Amino acid sequence: PEDLAFTLIEPLRELFKDEVRLLGKELGLPDEIVYRHPFPGPGLSVRCIGEITKERLDTLREVDAIFIDEIRRAGLYSEIWQALATLLPVKSVGVQGDERTYEEVCTLRAVTSEDAMTADWFKFPPEVLQKASSRICNEVARVNRVLYDITSKPPGTIEWE
Repeated sequence: PEDLAFTLIEPLRELFKDEVRLLGKELGLPDEIVYRHPFPGPGLSVRCIGEITKERLDTLREVDAIFIDEIRRAGLYSEIWQALATLLPVKSVGVQGDERTYEEVCTLRAVTSEDAMTADWFKFPPEVLQKASSRICNEVARVNRVLYDITSKPPGTIEWE
């Protein structure tokens, strides 16, 4: 932006994510920083499709935390370029306990890539997705359906928006 009241300094602006990671390794930064999954520049709202409210963003944060936790527990975090949850603008009928529910639907997405220009969906062992789905539906009161996105890039993109 040209209307900033300060001088913006972006020394790494021309580097791609894979190049930034190489630089981080060369500088001796810890792997948990160098290989941290990318987060969208525009912020969390791009993963909250439809109406953006505090409640929906809190729901999305809960879902994402469980998904990442299950990936780490399975020892798969370093094999994945990026993993994320997206909250969809639809609701679904479900059953939680003995009650009929009408709650949010979320998608889980994990991809492998070298440079983020192309990406393939990550092939999880089924038990990892099952555990993540079960935890999300049992621990996040406002979600009763979990989907896994197997779209490659192209034709899709890594983020939904």
